[in-house]
Amino acid sequence: MHSATTRASLWVGIACLVAGQWTLSLLDTAGKLLAQAGYHVVMIAWMRYTINTVFMAVTLAPLYRHKTGRSILATRQPGLQIFRAAMLLLSTIVFFSVLKIVPLSEGTAMNFCAPLIVLAVSPWLLKEKSYPSRWVAVAVGFMGMLIVMRPGGGIVPAGVLLGAASAVIFAGVSVLSRKTNQTDHPLVTLFYGGLVGMIVSSLIVPFFWSSHMPTVREWLILASTGITSTIGHYFVNSAYKHAEASLLTPFFYLQIISATAMGWLVFHQLPDSLTALGIGIICASGMGIAYVEHRRNHPQRAGTAELPVSSGDQPQS
Repeated sequence: MHSATTRASLWVGIACLVAGQWTLSLLDTAGKLLAQAGYHVVMIAWMRYTINTVFMAVTLAPLYRHKTGRSILATRQPGLQIFRAAMLLLSTIVFFSVLKIVPLSEGTAMNFCAPLIVLAVSPWLLKEKSYPSRWVAVAVGFMGMLIVMRPGGGIVPAGVLLGAASAVIFAGVSVLSRKTNQTDHPLVTLFYGGLVGMIVSSLIVPFFWSSHMPTVREWLILASTGITSTIGHYFVNSAYKHAEASLLTPFFYLQIISATAMGWLVFHQLPDSLTALGIGIICASGMGIAYVEHRRNHPQRAGTAELPVSSGDQPQS
């Protein structure tokens, strides 16, 4: 009975994670549409964070207070939360800039190098033990990234530089997220990310405001950025209530499928065969080290068929 319950909970976690990641692909699609329509990425980020924060203030904040008896603003690390949130805003702006000039699938794949960067720096920044398997995964993942970003490929040089910067910044956000989640509830971190992003972007958005009056369609797309962001991250956070991070990691890479599908449906863009190979190498590297990490952390489960998946560590968009 316990095994059946564990298995059912795992599949609920997987379903929440996949739903969240695919919802976040809708956010990325909206950001790319708006950037191509002429809206500055700062304006898009401002709308995303403003609607996201208002939505969370109305829904998640009261729910958090009801369940814990504490304000969602109560944190043991206010400085770290604010710094992480500012980095997240920067990550959003840079990633939207990437998507403006890079196809969805390639942009998403480059961002998936962030967990590998975290593995590379974790012995120094997180004081985690280093293993040869991690360095192999990092090397293989970066080989895949080099194939995606190769000279003469489909990505312009500016896209290559921005893509690399996006992965590095997102890796920094991931490291900070690990530190904040050691003492604060993930919903607190989620809310601070939205609140600080809204405040900072509100201060700078007047300098990047578009004089173009949005059409009804563009208003709907702008509004959708905040909604899909909230729903996507809520699903992702909910996944961890049902399954541990190490078991969920491989399913993060399914977002490549949704990104490719949206790129084809909306922008009529598909990666060429060599780029697809690079994307596959990045995903294989991430899923491979996830499997190794899970076996290392759960040696008692090795060789059993208790669960249908295995894995290791993951990013959050």
